[in-house]
Amino acid sequence: MKTLLFGVWALLALILCPGVPEELFEVSIWPSQALVEFGQSLVVNCSTTCPDPGPSGIETFLKKTQVGKGPQWKEFLLEDVTENSILQCFFSCAGIQKDTSLGITVYQPPEQVILELQPAWVAVDEAFTVKCHVPSVAPLESLTLALLQGNQELHRKNFTSLVVASQRAEVIISVRAQKENDRCNSSCHAELDLSLQGGRLFQGSSPIRIVRIFEFSQSPHIWVSSLLEAGMAETVSCEVARLFPAKEVMFHMFLEDQELSSFLSWEGDTAWANTTIRTMEAGDQELSCFASLGPMEQKTRKLVHSYNKPRLEESSCPGKQTWLEGMEHTLACIPKGNPAPALVCTWNGVVFDLEVPQKATQNHTGTYCCTATNQLGSVSKDIAVIVQGLDEGISSTLFVIITVTSGVGVITIALYLSYRPCKVDRRKLLYRQKEEDKEEESQFAVQEEKSATHIIDSYLIE
Repeated sequence: MKTLLFGVWALLALILCPGVPEELFEVSIWPSQALVEFGQSLVVNCSTTCPDPGPSGIETFLKKTQVGKGPQWKEFLLEDVTENSILQCFFSCAGIQKDTSLGITVYQPPEQVILELQPAWVAVDEAFTVKCHVPSVAPLESLTLALLQGNQELHRKNFTSLVVASQRAEVIISVRAQKENDRCNSSCHAELDLSLQGGRLFQGSSPIRIVRIFEFSQSPHIWVSSLLEAGMAETVSCEVARLFPAKEVMFHMFLEDQELSSFLSWEGDTAWANTTIRTMEAGDQELSCFASLGPMEQKTRKLVHSYNKPRLEESSCPGKQTWLEGMEHTLACIPKGNPAPALVCTWNGVVFDLEVPQKATQNHTGTYCCTATNQLGSVSKDIAVIVQGLDEGISSTLFVIITVTSGVGVITIALYLSYRPCKVDRRKLLYRQKEEDKEEESQFAVQEEKSATHIIDSYLIE
């Protein structure tokens, strides 16, 4: 249709103005270069030098509105310009049509620049991805993206030689993690240079991103004895070596299901947590330690056995015992401990049968050595046995009572100083055994008074 109209106008021009040359009039357009921001409008003015122009206008797929005209010009408003296009402006003069074109370039400044670091935590010497992209920017051939780490430029990419339709405004690189780059500020800088199209330079930058670099290649190690004495405080340490950054590791320690309060320390590439545990019951218990750094968590467990070392306590194995002559008695001594200890008592170098009652005679007076033993050790205790005679009468008994009561301190010291205790493996004795020995001396007087009172009561009844 356009070709047909052009032919009709040309034929009429030849008939009406047979001598008018084509180059006697010109057609021009303003602006000569059109740079329009995405979605904005553009005013275009078409003019001619023809003194009496014929049909004229513009050809474009854009929405157009004629907003002004004169004898030799017309002005149009182009609205909502969203893509590049070429506009044709034409005028006819004396049956001859001329046109000129205007290239319209749409641009979008890099208002949003996005930097992504994947993953956010990276192990030392592992590779991580740095990606920068600009969701809306045009024209791509005028765009340059630069990846920065601190003040150092890691990579630069421009899009001048790329096919616009098949490209995205993004750059992706792979970087190997190093300790010195931990917490470095990473960013992406975008430049849209429209100077060649008659525009200016637009710039944009991404928010700063920080990549965390860590080293956590070894499992935690729990430092604690595998054997713990029930009721006694024990220091436990959970340690991790070859850590980076060591001061940021977190520890959680548990005894069975109970979380323990711990104190954290670090030096160089090693971190540790110290705590104190006190097992109240004998048996196997699980001690666990969780160590976490960034996205990683490692756990270690250790089984500890809670026990009692053999004990000969005063309450169940009195150090001073009184027998009545002629009466049947057994040596009273029950050991405690876990595992249950075996008990052996000797008298004058001979093993004394604890299960068979003995008819007390003056010959039984003396010191017995009892030793309790299990897999964890042994403990010994001296037991002084005094045999009271029945033929001494009430008066002698009272005399004994008075003597015992008034001279208990002297007797105690004499027995303690003159009597050589049986040999004990002191490496296996507990500290509290020493305390019990002191307590035995103070309880001896009470025991003797009770025994004397019992004797008096027996005689009074008879």
